[in-house]
Amino acid sequence: MIISCPIVAQLVTAQLVAPQIATSKSLYVSYPPADYQTSSDRVFLIGSAPSAGKVSINSKFVPRSQQGHFASVFNLKVGKNTFAVDYQGQSKTIVVTRSAISKTDPPKDNFTPNSLEPQGDMARMPGEMVCFGANAPTKAKVQVNIAGQDIKLQEQTNSVELPDNKAALIDKNQPQAMYGAGQYLGCAIASAAADLGNPTYKLEVGNPATTVSQAAPGKVQILSPVNLDIAEVKVEGGITRTGAGSDFSRLTPLPKGTKAAITARQMGNNNGKQANWVRLDYGGWILAEQVQVTTGVAVPPKTIVKSVTSKERAGATDVVIPLQVPVPITLEQGTNTVTLTLYNTTAQTDIIRFNDNPVVSRLDWKQSSPGVVQYVFNLKSKQQWGYKLRYQGSNLVLSLRHPPKLDKNNLDRPLTGTKILLDPGHGGKDSGAVGPNGYTEKDANLYASKLLANELAMRGASVYLSREADKFIELNDRQTIIDNLEPTLALSVHHNSLPDGGNPDTKGFSTFWYHAQAQSLAMYLHNYVVKDTGRPSYGVFWDNLALARPASAPSVLLEWGFMSNPSEFEQIANPQEQQKMAKSIADGITQWLVTSGKN
Repeated sequence: MIISCPIVAQLVTAQLVAPQIATSKSLYVSYPPADYQTSSDRVFLIGSAPSAGKVSINSKFVPRSQQGHFASVFNLKVGKNTFAVDYQGQSKTIVVTRSAISKTDPPKDNFTPNSLEPQGDMARMPGEMVCFGANAPTKAKVQVNIAGQDIKLQEQTNSVELPDNKAALIDKNQPQAMYGAGQYLGCAIASAAADLGNPTYKLEVGNPATTVSQAAPGKVQILSPVNLDIAEVKVEGGITRTGAGSDFSRLTPLPKGTKAAITARQMGNNNGKQANWVRLDYGGWILAEQVQVTTGVAVPPKTIVKSVTSKERAGATDVVIPLQVPVPITLEQGTNTVTLTLYNTTAQTDIIRFNDNPVVSRLDWKQSSPGVVQYVFNLKSKQQWGYKLRYQGSNLVLSLRHPPKLDKNNLDRPLTGTKILLDPGHGGKDSGAVGPNGYTEKDANLYASKLLANELAMRGASVYLSREADKFIELNDRQTIIDNLEPTLALSVHHNSLPDGGNPDTKGFSTFWYHAQAQSLAMYLHNYVVKDTGRPSYGVFWDNLALARPASAPSVLLEWGFMSNPSEFEQIANPQEQQKMAKSIADGITQWLVTSGKN
């Protein structure tokens, strides 16, 4: 019952058709594809064949599930690796190429190409450290000249390489010793505003010495603190981060209209591509393309704050803070508290109007440091039900959602009065993970979501699905659906698979959360389902996932089991087993909602 995205209609009864899962009569390899490339030192081979007979890979028999599925892991050498998969005269050849990830040695008498920093123009404030780096032959003399000053660079000999974030999923979260020789770093501090131009690097190596000079591609500028450019966020929910790159951690998104001075510029990664980033005066970095820049502003955006008022409306309390200009903010959820921090702000507050309401017991405030004001909302309940932040002109509006009103007298339909959004993951051109026999995650997610939708509807919930067919929906559109609908809960339904290098025996149910308001739900559901169904536990994770990030409702992502595990896949492909999972999850949601409404 989907209307055009991102608007959804209420689901009354999901039309269920048992998944058509092919029973393979021949050898089938679902992963990896025939010519596959990876940087991992191991790879899964996942597939299926009739249970009678044996499957061998490179002449070695592999274990299989009762229905004939297999998933085995093999070590990879750098370069091409050929796997011959055989079953009763049938054969398939899979070629996997492992790329080398070792550090490239620099030329013997020159700098490594594209190693001189900065690679793009950068800007910093007076008194702030500016660092330079280059890769060059080991045991060389390297220095950089900028604005007539020579800065000696030191060769780095002891360093470690941190594991990728996904290492936490495969129990390999350990740093690795990294060969540091040939990396040269040095820093300096400029005390006054100036355009310093392109740094020039000088290399001396060998005996007799060979001398090489080369300019870095980017220029260095020291900004004037009394003549800063002003950035205004021009998108809804400007994404801010702890550093200049999409691999840095997210901060509270800035509402459209937020204004702040730019205190640094730098080129950095944006999802694999180079892009320009700017640092706002409160410390967060944002893509330059997400802000409108005004030059020649003598006074940076600052405001005072006086009165604060609140007003109840259906389902939420709106807190209104009049400001002179929209300033940067952060919001942090704690146990029984919400802390809203305003930057570039000075308090002149004498009066706060806050009547008794379903959410807040008391509002406290303090000038925590010059230019920083904090509001602490002391809550009546540990459980929080969602929030929204926006600017209306220069008024900051924080909407705190009220608890759902459950019908305590309706024992047969205890979820009456709730709205639950189910988001079947993947869809359309995005198949997600693929099981041993080719059954796709997108289909498993949709079927499981419809089972769960019917279970929740029978308990009285108004249920909505982000998709009811094999349809591709962008992640940001799925987030918009949640924010527009403002459900009681939002659950994204998935089935898991590990990246290359994982253990093929890994199995289990898992839950993922991002905002503190969703942690209790994630933990409760995980523990309830594991105990109720006897399914193994994969764990509870805080994770920066797109469908866990919506703040307008407690949002949790569920992984019902592993497509990559042959025995667990048999349960995923079994309608009766999935029905048991759906009933258990619905029971867990019901008990959590009833319990949380009292805390």
